[in-house]
Amino acid sequence: MIDPAPINEAIRRASPALDAALSDVGRRSIFPPDIPFQAAQARGKRYNATIGQITDGGGQAEVLPALSQTLALPSSEDHNRAMLYSPVEGMPELRQLWREWQRRLGPDKSSTLPTVTAGLTHGLSLVADLFGGPGRAVAIPSPFWGNYRQTFGLRTGARVVSAPAYRGAGYNCEAIAEALAGEPAGEPAVAILNFPSNPGGYSATVDERRRLRTSLLTVADQRPLVVVCDDAYAGLVYEPEVPAESMFWELNGAHENLIPVKVDGGTKEFCFFGGRVGFVTFPFEPESEVAEALESKVKCLVRAAMGSPVATTQMMLVQALRDNDIADQVETVRELLEKRYRVLKAALGQVDRTLLRPLPFNSGCFALIELARELGVDADNVRRQLLDEQDTGVIAIGERFLRLAFCSVRASDLDEIVARLGRGIGELARRGTAQRHRATSRKRE
Repeated sequence: MIDPAPINEAIRRASPALDAALSDVGRRSIFPPDIPFQAAQARGKRYNATIGQITDGGGQAEVLPALSQTLALPSSEDHNRAMLYSPVEGMPELRQLWREWQRRLGPDKSSTLPTVTAGLTHGLSLVADLFGGPGRAVAIPSPFWGNYRQTFGLRTGARVVSAPAYRGAGYNCEAIAEALAGEPAGEPAVAILNFPSNPGGYSATVDERRRLRTSLLTVADQRPLVVVCDDAYAGLVYEPEVPAESMFWELNGAHENLIPVKVDGGTKEFCFFGGRVGFVTFPFEPESEVAEALESKVKCLVRAAMGSPVATTQMMLVQALRDNDIADQVETVRELLEKRYRVLKAALGQVDRTLLRPLPFNSGCFALIELARELGVDADNVRRQLLDEQDTGVIAIGERFLRLAFCSVRASDLDEIVARLGRGIGELARRGTAQRHRATSRKRE
């Protein structure tokens, strides 16, 4: 067993709050000097008999033609890298290119080389392992993406605490502070920011981000606070008052007790849903002691769960990031989604507010609909009615919310989807009213 004390001490020296926020698993984690470690040290040697991957004996992959012909990569070296094991932390070129992509909007703040994960959910689960644990409070504005409960609550025993993400007609900038208000002072906590959000399709405006930042600094006055910036939908913004860059940069260095962690990836940003390439980034200089300590811990957890991330899809993402036109290609997709957003926003602006209430949305891939409470209509019943009677699928969240994914629907179909949604809710409301009348009549008889 390797003693993690030296790297824990490096973390403590750099950030006592980060040290206090580590879970028991996070504290114990350290990348062991076993096969991947020793194989990395032997990389480039004339004779390398370290790692258990089948090669031609000279370092080149021994590839089946049936597999080889499916890849179109520009060089034999790229092809070889795609077919062999990736380093546990991810391909060096990809990590550097992604760091440049993250920083393209010019933030002048420290950030580590991103560590590669098997998609964003894997990245979130690694962060949960590092900073979650039994009883740890994890504050998430609600309604929220349900898988947060699995990654933090189910897997690590953390407690999800919440407050409404929306208040009146706007975003609740104090939701995280409200959720953590009852927690003992000094006790470390985790908070999750998801902009643009899933399921809400909302990103805080410039003024709201200022207020949100102030609120988080107030929380950090009372406790070590790890703020997980879930940037899955980074860049997909459609209104001028919504910043495109992550709040990771605004929170970076803002308070000694506040540690932002950025989780992002190629899934949504590059429309690479099947690629499963994500990243975890910390707010420290790449070659600092604390960055190396955190990388060791993340690599230990990656190695324990999956060995190493997939090389083939990493290589595909490298190819995309090398392309001089990649920013323009990403912008083309953003413009496509903005057109759908505008159509949906107009359609929802015409709905009957006695049946449903669209919550504010301005970015991302989704719109969230709240059912009028007085109707007594359950969201899952609406979902089933749409499936069974109107050939339409939406997602039910809790008892009163429905999520529309406009990212997966043609702009020309959105008016009809909203119309069907209104008809479905109206029909269920009428059935409910009729049932209540019949029940009242029977009682009178």
